[in-house]
Amino acid sequence: MVRRVVITGLGLVTPLGVGVDTTWSALVAGKSGVGPITLFDASECSTQIAGEVKGFQAEDFVDPKMARRVELFVAFGVAAAKMALKDARFELTPEVADRVGTSTGCGLGGLELLEKSFETLRLKGPKKATPFFIPMLISNMVAGMISIETGAKGPNFSTSTACAAGNHAIGEAFRMIKYGDAEAMLAGGSEAVISMTCIAGFNGLRALSTRNDEPQKASRPFDQDRDGFVVGEGAGMVFLEEREAAIKRGAHIYAEVIGFGMSGDAFHITAPPPDANGAVRCMQAALKDAGINPQQDGVGYINAHGTSTELNDVYETQAIKEVFGKKAYDIPISSTKSMTGHLLGAAGGIETIFCALAIKNNVIPPTINLDNPGEGCDLDYVPNIARKANVETALNNSFGFGGTNACLILKRHDT
Repeated sequence: MVRRVVITGLGLVTPLGVGVDTTWSALVAGKSGVGPITLFDASECSTQIAGEVKGFQAEDFVDPKMARRVELFVAFGVAAAKMALKDARFELTPEVADRVGTSTGCGLGGLELLEKSFETLRLKGPKKATPFFIPMLISNMVAGMISIETGAKGPNFSTSTACAAGNHAIGEAFRMIKYGDAEAMLAGGSEAVISMTCIAGFNGLRALSTRNDEPQKASRPFDQDRDGFVVGEGAGMVFLEEREAAIKRGAHIYAEVIGFGMSGDAFHITAPPPDANGAVRCMQAALKDAGINPQQDGVGYINAHGTSTELNDVYETQAIKEVFGKKAYDIPISSTKSMTGHLLGAAGGIETIFCALAIKNNVIPPTINLDNPGEGCDLDYVPNIARKANVETALNNSFGFGGTNACLILKRHDT
């Protein structure tokens, strides 16, 4: 018998706020979390805007001494995981610890730490390197610290698949529970790379918006005036459980995870293929896993990858049409990156939560700044205003550099 997997806890740290309720309220209201960069002097950069997290205090979630020894991307992940565990009202006791695991995605790890460390090496030499450099830097330390902080002793797993990392982490956690490797998993993604190196690097690729005079209008997926994505930071973590165990303990169930798909483009290090074949096959794999015939059953909502870049938005639209046929025009689609910016390795984590909340609350968040759809972007992107709708199933798309793709499908839980 194949085990079913449900989401019983949520945790969010985003440019829209710290906490699920704060973020969701802002999202549904169509607010933007993008503003001028304050974390460093960006005056010499072509892009001077980002989606920064405001009001976050690591000491609220970890010991003050430990807070000084972990990078922000780790602190974000631990905070979101603890929120999810608390929301699930799950008692992680020593008796169950070896059956509860951690699975996290992160794209770039401690990039700001690299900057600081190189400067220390240049000015003071190698003997002044901090002994915490390596453990502070590596991206799997999110999963490691969540395990340490919560006592979870089950699978301890990390993905580093660029912008698909969060979805990959949740998808693999889903499978670990489904096939009996764990009873529950804290899973999602975390990222904090708003730094000179990051912005300069993406500017070199001409991937970022340079709408510095109108930061809240800079991320505009599917709009004809889009000029690139906006970097964001934060974390999104879910608590996944085997369904029967969750029901037995009376847990509140947000949604059920029913499908996970992966694919590779085998095309280019940054650009999607013109035929969008990788995205097509990834969505098809997730739909097949979920037992959904896309051109008959369809889905109720798609949280698009929707980066606000010229190629992604057109090719993702093209892929959705190929997968769903005529039904594509009936599916509400939104890119919440229009409000949060692109959280890179954390994107799949926060956007899975947005899908779960869309199902729970019967509200589809909008795509803001969509004033005039661009050429080839002719689907229903829920422009500018949230929409009430009965969402039974939701598809979350994540497509990353290197041609790595991951799709998740959630549905309303039926007892």
